[in-house]
Amino acid sequence: MQTKLKLLAFATAALVPMVLSGDLQAQQQPPQFPNMTFFVTSIGGPDGANYGGIEGADKHCQALAAKAGAGAKTWRAYLSVQANGGAKPVNARDRIGNGPWVNANGVQIASSVADLHSDNNKITAATIVAENGRLIPSRLYTVNQHDVLTGTQMDGTAPPPGKDMTCNNWTSGNEGQALVGHADRMGQRDDVASKSWNSSHPSRGCSAPQLVASGGAGLLYCFAAN
Repeated sequence: MQTKLKLLAFATAALVPMVLSGDLQAQQQPPQFPNMTFFVTSIGGPDGANYGGIEGADKHCQALAAKAGAGAKTWRAYLSVQANGGAKPVNARDRIGNGPWVNANGVQIASSVADLHSDNNKITAATIVAENGRLIPSRLYTVNQHDVLTGTQMDGTAPPPGKDMTCNNWTSGNEGQALVGHADRMGQRDDVASKSWNSSHPSRGCSAPQLVASGGAGLLYCFAAN
């Protein structure tokens, strides 16, 4: 009997580390949202609004989506490019696909491009969910990150050439400004500009500290384009 008890105790002791290891692996695995087609990035880039251009911003969206199990889709950052310095203008609304788009919780935020740029879209404090399933801190939180980089006018088009509203087309982490939207908009978007999800006001600058001071963290809207 003692021999059997010793063998049982040994087997149990050997099994406990395996169970704990499995639990740790499960905890370390990020949540998976393969059906997600819209999110706000949980983190910004390493250099404020400088993403190395619009392609770098797309890569940031793609990498975060891949971690969340949605990397099979083609992801685009909702950003515009101004016709400054010989650059060809790019409208954010033209590069994000046709919709519909749903967040990580399965909530549809817009059915189409037209719906997204209307009063009917569902981008609010309750639906601005990151790729990891967590809510982005709204103005109701002590640390507010509701400013999202867009460089875009309310109709989804690029600002006219001239005054920099895109942090030098997303290559400046210092000088310049960028139009930002309020992800936690409250009320109808045509009441006041400050309630617009994509074009509320210019940032204080392009560096990470300046974006934080504006009420953001250099975050992006990401849309599945296919």
